[in-house]
This record gives sequence, C-alpha cells and structure tokens, in this order.
Amino acid sequence: MGKYVVSPATHETPCGGFRASFSVHRSQGNGSYCRVFRFDKAFASREAARLFAVTQGWLQTCMPHPPTC
Repeated sequence: MGKYVVSPATHETPCGGFRASFSVHRSQGNGSYCRVFRFDKAFASREAARLFAVTQGWLQTCMPHPPTC
C-alpha cells in the first residue's frame, strides 16, 4: 500500500474462532520500519478476520492520523 508492505494474517483460536493481525514494513535507504498489530476481537470465519486485518492495515498506512486500534 504505497511505500509500505502490509501483510495480513489470521490465527485460529482454541474455541474455533479466528483472530486478525497484520504487519507493516517499510525499508528506505539505511533505515527500516516494521510494526506488528494483533487484535483481541474474535471472528466467526477466517475470511472475516482477514478482511478486518486488511482494512486496519489500509487505515494505518493511508491516513495521516490513523485511529487507535
């Protein structure tokens, strides 16, 4: 997404739900930036968790002052 690489991921919970996470990475010149976001909210399907992760990744990289997750 622009100058960032956003990698969404999903993780199955012990009770059969799914949790969302994503990482944001940027490498420019001699410096790099990497941050991982994990969410406590559980989703009924893997696709719902993935969609949430993609949306949150887009918000973090595209908004000048993203909302706190």
